[in-house]
Amino acid sequence: MRRNRSTYDEEMRVLLVEDEDAIAAPLVEGLRREGWEVERVATGADALARAGDADLVLLDVRLPDIDGLTVCRELRATSRVPVIMVTARGEEIDRVLGLELGADDYVVKPFGLRELIARMRAVMRRANELPDPFEPLRAGPVEIDRAARHVTVDGRELELTPREYDVLLVLAAEPGAVIAKDRLIQDVWGVNWLGAAKTVDVHVASLRRKLGDPSLLETIRGVGLRLRV
Repeated sequence: MRRNRSTYDEEMRVLLVEDEDAIAAPLVEGLRREGWEVERVATGADALARAGDADLVLLDVRLPDIDGLTVCRELRATSRVPVIMVTARGEEIDRVLGLELGADDYVVKPFGLRELIARMRAVMRRANELPDPFEPLRAGPVEIDRAARHVTVDGRELELTPREYDVLLVLAAEPGAVIAKDRLIQDVWGVNWLGAAKTVDVHVASLRRKLGDPSLLETIRGVGLRLRV
């Protein structure tokens, strides 16, 4: 279970998933020197076993057993723990795939420690702005069981894709408030997302159909979206 934090350094527990000692050792040392609590594992299996105790996961893509993209997908199916992909792969398709699978940010090696820490803090700020993921959330006729990622509308169960669920969660966390599209993109797809803005519109249109009442999701032209209650 991820713990809510009011600070982002000495109280933070970071899980570093990196199989190369030459990379992991100085990174662990640098983060600990900055006051962060760090646990390092070298395999995807250990990452899945230990992520429940972490506040943030730094996840390499190339691992000796399960690749990091698969680890990220499995983590995101059951957990909201923030994930930053840390890898030598810099190609656009790899970045897009990682973010689409649920990573919160993507850092390409080589990188500076200061940059990494700044990204970690930014990801944790966004994560802590979201409501407690283990408390049910109600917004008008919409009820979200965040622990199970289960959504009902007037008692009717919805079958949502992971991205549709995340979009609805951000809107339902502030019912009636207008959420800017840029913020929605950052909260759901991450600050480094490189996809087309139309992707958001596609997910919103699909959500409207599944909710059964298109007026529940209102577009405020030029501003953003809101969940009407």
